[in-house]
Amino acid sequence: MEEIIEQLREANEPVPVPLELPDEDLLVEIEEQLFIDIPFVFREFLLTVSDVVYGSLEPVTVTDPQSHTYLPDVAANAWDAGVDRSMIPICQDGDDYYVVEEDGTVALWQAEDELLAEETWESVWHWARDVWLES
Repeated sequence: MEEIIEQLREANEPVPVPLELPDEDLLVEIEEQLFIDIPFVFREFLLTVSDVVYGSLEPVTVTDPQSHTYLPDVAANAWDAGVDRSMIPICQDGDDYYVVEEDGTVALWQAEDELLAEETWESVWHWARDVWLES
């Protein structure tokens, strides 16, 4: 995990208005808006690297309600599209969503089939290494 955080920090692209990292209190507010608990590993991800801007994928953020990556809005759209309500989207990719399951596993929900792809990642950190950093 530390190695992946370091890689993401090094890859972080400068932007005119940098994002901020959330604190625990904000994550509790987000959970209350979502009516779902954020899995521990995904919490760590949001607390440590949700301000990173890199590559072609844009993972969800929680500090700016006006952002197109704001988790409650992305989640509402994903759930409307057919993503199971027990899953939290971590990133939208076209019409598809990378989602984190209750146990912390990450999967790709494919809009065309309204199904999860067979490939999964053990955690959001594995997804960040194998997918986000490669985007």
